[in-house]
Amino acid sequence: MSGSDGGPLARLCGAYLDHLAAERALADNTLLAYRRDLRRYDAFLADDGVTGPAGVGPAQVRAFLTALREGDEEHRALGAASAGRALAAVRGLHAFALREGWCATDAAAEVAPPVPPMRLPKAVPLEAVERILEAAGPAAAPASDARADLLALRDRALLEVLYGTGARISETVGLDVDDVAEAVESGDGGVGLVRFRGKGGHERLVPLGSYASRALQAYLVRVRPSLGRSGKGGPALFLNARGGRLTRQGGWGVLGAVAGRAGVEGVSPHTLRHSFATHLLDGGADIRVVQELLGHSSVTTTQVYTLVTVDHLREVYAVSHPRARYTAAR
Repeated sequence: MSGSDGGPLARLCGAYLDHLAAERALADNTLLAYRRDLRRYDAFLADDGVTGPAGVGPAQVRAFLTALREGDEEHRALGAASAGRALAAVRGLHAFALREGWCATDAAAEVAPPVPPMRLPKAVPLEAVERILEAAGPAAAPASDARADLLALRDRALLEVLYGTGARISETVGLDVDDVAEAVESGDGGVGLVRFRGKGGHERLVPLGSYASRALQAYLVRVRPSLGRSGKGGPALFLNARGGRLTRQGGWGVLGAVAGRAGVEGVSPHTLRHSFATHLLDGGADIRVVQELLGHSSVTTTQVYTLVTVDHLREVYAVSHPRARYTAAR
């Protein structure tokens, strides 16, 4: 390997790669990536005067991780994910060295991989959500025998429920008619409750507003009886064109087609879920209430949305406050 071909560290790297190929059966591309990362590690340590695994300590491993993140004339700086992958190769190497008796300690055990930057959930403005819902079809369209009209009413009800409850697409297509009975009976002016079965089989009740209730009423009265004549869907709330339960993929397809007609790009069912949470917090909802509505087991998971709303507050402040930005006296 470059930097110290034939030296103890290079021989250790070769033995480790042979182990990965023979006993772990890693894919060729993964082995190539590990070989490239370990070749760079070997060269880095050789430049530091280290020729064998016994001379490596946590300080050298941390220095290598820093070098990965900063880059040099020969290597571009790596992001957290790429640097973490290279460090995984190094950590595996030292764990192997300890296990096989090459050295008495694991030099990399204490070195944690870099933390990737937090990806903020993508939400769309309320105006874009409303355009999507309108593009699905009128919530109270007149009865029609046309298949397209029937499916438009179903699509409107599906999307109203997704945004109105913040539920996952799997939870929404998993609804049965009985799960929404109380919400539908609440009428136009009330806020009913929908029963969802979330991850791990946990049930939760989520309020449903009047817009979604009206859309569900129209679907249940005018559409579902026709779609459900075959009985294939059983108690399922949302049915596909053949009368079976609408699948998760089918729900994605509905939203994709409707969002395309509305001219809103890059929207998924999870985008509506993110938008639900963000719009609630923007409107003053307590984060623990949003946690309960989303079905998160920990408020820590929900707190990512507060970062989105803080950015929104900053933007509003910068635009609205008369002394938010300094301007030279005229």
